[in-house]
Amino acid sequence: MLETFNMFAAYNSWANRLVYAAAGALDRQSFEKDTGAFFGSMKGTLNHILVADRIWLHRFTGEGEAPKRLDEILYEEFELLRAAREAMDARITDWVAGLSEADIAGTFTYTPVTTPEPVTQRLAPALSHLFNHQTHHRGQAHMILTSLGRPSLGLDLIYFQRTDAGRQFA
Repeated sequence: MLETFNMFAAYNSWANRLVYAAAGALDRQSFEKDTGAFFGSMKGTLNHILVADRIWLHRFTGEGEAPKRLDEILYEEFELLRAAREAMDARITDWVAGLSEADIAGTFTYTPVTTPEPVTQRLAPALSHLFNHQTHHRGQAHMILTSLGRPSLGLDLIYFQRTDAGRQFA
């Protein structure tokens, strides 16, 4: 299980770099344009992914910031958002690399943003959710890019596994 989670951490970092490279080519108006995605714009979508990652990493580790709203805009400026994304990807990758099989099999308790009722669950399914959540919203970011006339991105996991960074997981 650990190898799978390490692969997902590396894949997310790789896929986020591709999305951010494409988003970095947008002008400010396009970056902020409401395209009908769940969080409206590229700015809203990329901020949401970072918000959720901060919330989950805080739940998992007890460290770092935990925003109170899922639609919070942490960074108005793209370059600050990109730097925060890179730092979060490194944090996720490092934290996952330090887990043991016992950690993965263990449980943790947290209080969701949307309800005051504490939840206790196993770490492995919650960690799977973290990675799936990123993939879900990166798909929306990809839709935003294509709706703005940008070229399609190859974000499939298999494409990552065919790169130098991903071959170890293939």
